[in-house]
Amino acid sequence: MIGTTSKRIGAATAALTLTLGLTACGSGEQSGDGGDGGDGGDQTITMGIIPSWTDGLSTAYLWKNILEADGYTVEIEEINDAAPLYTGLAEGDIDVYPSAWPEVTHKSYMDKYGDDIEDLGAYYDDAKLTMAVPEDSDLTSIEDLVGKSADYDGKIVGIEAGAGLTKAVQEQVIPQYGLEEDGWELQTSSTPAMLNALEEAVDAEEDIVVTLWRPFWANNSFPVRDLEDPKGALGEAEGLHELATTGFSEEFPEVAEMMANAKLDDEQYGTLEDQVVNQNPDDPAAGVEAWLAENPDWVDSLKS
Repeated sequence: MIGTTSKRIGAATAALTLTLGLTACGSGEQSGDGGDGGDGGDQTITMGIIPSWTDGLSTAYLWKNILEADGYTVEIEEINDAAPLYTGLAEGDIDVYPSAWPEVTHKSYMDKYGDDIEDLGAYYDDAKLTMAVPEDSDLTSIEDLVGKSADYDGKIVGIEAGAGLTKAVQEQVIPQYGLEEDGWELQTSSTPAMLNALEEAVDAEEDIVVTLWRPFWANNSFPVRDLEDPKGALGEAEGLHELATTGFSEEFPEVAEMMANAKLDDEQYGTLEDQVVNQNPDDPAAGVEAWLAENPDWVDSLKS
């Protein structure tokens, strides 16, 4: 367990700290007519991602590969929190957020910035927020946490403070289940820090409660299971969407149409993230190349 999971946690950390050497080029600088990438106009598209959220990392490099093959230039800008990413998207500094959670997790940001954002469609339909424990834990439901805070030092191990998952746990889960009165608190940190804590607990055969989400490679790499959420405090399953700054579909109609056509099922998504995060942690572009070699018809489906 240590060797394998440490490598994969290292991949997440590498994704967080990877120096891309790419800078933003906002929509305001673009003058292309949205036609073929080789028409002579400025065909630069900036994609914003939260690098520790590997759904965005994987899909950004997937689109970079596809669009640059069509003559566009794709720059990837890493932003470590959702709030500035949505701000950049609304203000046109970011053109596309390729893997957003606008229905539930990021709904508050959509409520605030949605008038300046285009929703190009959902590429995955069953994403959800979770709280998880080691599979041999006696806990089966979030309700089971009541009365057990002393056994866990009162800590739910979370991720970034600005994440939608963090907001959902703090504002919905804890109050709805009365966990604060029982001595529980959410410990915010980062995705790599949460994964390190999970690995240490699993290796030591100790109990731990962490915040997770699906789809995410850690659910398959660690022996964990989701806690039931009978109150629905974490929200329903939602779609992962490509969001763009207002006017993007007029400036880049072919790209907008391809993104609207994009669909990944569980198997396709799982193998894409595995290639990018686990098999090629230092070279996500190589991971995408390997995935496309195994899924040669997927690009054709975007243009049909």
